[in-house]
Amino acid sequence: MASFPLVSATGMLGSGFRAESLDKAISLGARMIGCDAGSTDPGPGPLATGTCMFSAAAVKRDTEIMMTRAVKAGIPLIMGSAGTSGSDAGLAWMVDIVHQIAREQDLHFKLAVIHSELSREVVRRHLRDGRARALPPSAPLTDADIDAATHIVGMMGVEPIQEALKLGAQIVVAGRSSDTSIFAALPLLEGYAPAVVWHMAKILECGAAAVAVRTAPDCMMAVLHEDSFDVFPLREDYHCTPQSVASHTLYENADPFELKEPSGTLRTNDARYEAISDRAVRVSGSEFVHDPEYTIKLEGVRRVGYSTILMGGVRDPYILAQMDSWLAQLDDNIRTRIRSTIGDRPYEIVTRVYGRDGVMGVLEPQRGSVGGHEAFILWDVISEAQELSRSIATSVSHLAVHNPIPKWHGLISGVAFPYSPPEIDRGPVYEFHLNHVLAPASPTALFRTEYEEL
Repeated sequence: MASFPLVSATGMLGSGFRAESLDKAISLGARMIGCDAGSTDPGPGPLATGTCMFSAAAVKRDTEIMMTRAVKAGIPLIMGSAGTSGSDAGLAWMVDIVHQIAREQDLHFKLAVIHSELSREVVRRHLRDGRARALPPSAPLTDADIDAATHIVGMMGVEPIQEALKLGAQIVVAGRSSDTSIFAALPLLEGYAPAVVWHMAKILECGAAAVAVRTAPDCMMAVLHEDSFDVFPLREDYHCTPQSVASHTLYENADPFELKEPSGTLRTNDARYEAISDRAVRVSGSEFVHDPEYTIKLEGVRRVGYSTILMGGVRDPYILAQMDSWLAQLDDNIRTRIRSTIGDRPYEIVTRVYGRDGVMGVLEPQRGSVGGHEAFILWDVISEAQELSRSIATSVSHLAVHNPIPKWHGLISGVAFPYSPPEIDRGPVYEFHLNHVLAPASPTALFRTEYEEL
């Protein structure tokens, strides 16, 4: 079987890459360009609001470089998880950019647009039919979970993309998709071994992230063989090592040796990573096991309230030495104050102490005390209404500034707020609340594709 070269433009559409790197990949015979356009890294906001993590200008710049090269070379361009979340709003936003570029650059091609947003009724029907499963440690899916969702997307596998390619699409813009499906769809269609393809796709999904030292996003190229693949960067000052490639296999996975896809599981227990030059690595030895049940992971968000935040610095050594008791006393004072002003209306105050355990919370192994000479405290007040959250936050800011400790005599200010007013409204806030899969009637049943000749 002949080799199959392909290129990942960058790890996240809009994050940038060098045009000359993509040009080099084309000159080396790349048979497709792939690019992940989405992520859950920014949290639930993009799915809830339909907004992209990056600006339209940044996304357009990257897309224009890829589109012009793909059309000129006559090779497919596949972009998945459009608009960051892959929602219908994000997909429409991305397609509009594609249309703009096609007009401005006089490009002509067949476009496939694959929708991944699911209606509540579709999800509810799968629940009624016993075709919904919870992923650990989540509880079983309920009608209440479905009703609370503002938006739900299904994470597609390779099959909807393959269907578009078989029908002649040169540029595919997909809603939410697994990162690997973007790069696995065409090689699997060409008959390459699933184990080799899925492992290659895992390494390419983040562009040049699998190099030893990445100073900026850029392209990454792979060449598929019958029982292995080679991977290497396009920048001359970047290089892959067996360690850097192997470590990327573990990236964003709970299990270092089993990587789950909609159709099965990639097992890398016996994978081998061999340097074939000072810049390239050959990977072989993985196994792909098809699952008896094909599943589509759901991502859904719900609104939890409205947020007002406060940010303050503490440098008083006496407060730092007794941070837990100081915060506990402040919490007591806040509860007493809030009861007397708003009564029993529900609210939540999340306090994070950076410099102690602000990143990991109770999981921080060194959380016993503040380690430095100052600490940064973030208070997040969440309630059912913005006005209510702000009202509570004003009490928090006043009580925090003058919260006493036994060493003090008289009124002393212990918190420095960097902004005035210190209360900052964040608006509605959301959370991911669906950690479930659906077993569809077929791998393409949940996804709708539209075609255009541009």
